[in-house]
Amino acid sequence: MSLAGQGAVAIWHDLDREARDEFYAWHGEEHMPERVGIPGFLRGRRYVAIRADLEFFNLYEALSPEVVKGADYQNRLNNPTPWTRSTVTHFRNVARSLCRVAATFGRGQGGLAATWRYDVAEDEQERHRRAMAERILPAIAGRRGVAGVHLLIADPEASAVDTEERKVRAEKNKVPRWIVIVEGWGDAADFEALCQSVLPDATLLASGAATPIAVDVYRLQTVRTKTDWT
Repeated sequence: MSLAGQGAVAIWHDLDREARDEFYAWHGEEHMPERVGIPGFLRGRRYVAIRADLEFFNLYEALSPEVVKGADYQNRLNNPTPWTRSTVTHFRNVARSLCRVAATFGRGQGGLAATWRYDVAEDEQERHRRAMAERILPAIAGRRGVAGVHLLIADPEASAVDTEERKVRAEKNKVPRWIVIVEGWGDAADFEALCQSVLPDATLLASGAATPIAVDVYRLQTVRTKTDWT
């Protein structure tokens, strides 16, 4: 298994240019340690765009889907620190999903990640999940240069809860329903070419996905594992 648990929080966003230095300080010194200090949260990662519509991608891994929907996480979201309040006002175009890990394969973690965000019609969901988990993603995981590959399925109701932290920003979050993450450990150009070849839109559409499909490529900036934050 490549991901650390069966629950995940996936977040994409843009950022006001003038807030970049403050964002990096806040995210590394306070926010990531706070998040992975929540009971059941195991690891946090932040990526920055190589070729992407949204500049940053953040992934938090947790023991279970119940953890990312649970009271401890909600308590943090509803009691943002002063530094959080001042920083998240600079977030733009936020997409955020509380997810269960429907499938995960691989031999480790990679310094590169590609994400696919899309939807699946209700009557196609089981067919799509099985095709991805049983056939498409295992084949990708076996390719040279792939460190891991994962399928996340969002809980749309839990993801849309309007917390105090969200209210600090004027914009509502978008909620990507289906998410694929491919991790790589080679050179960026080779990884981009690999991702284009192993999971083109046609493959997703044939297995039941719907358009639009957003595909973004990122490089890893930082990782934070479990803390005793209080």
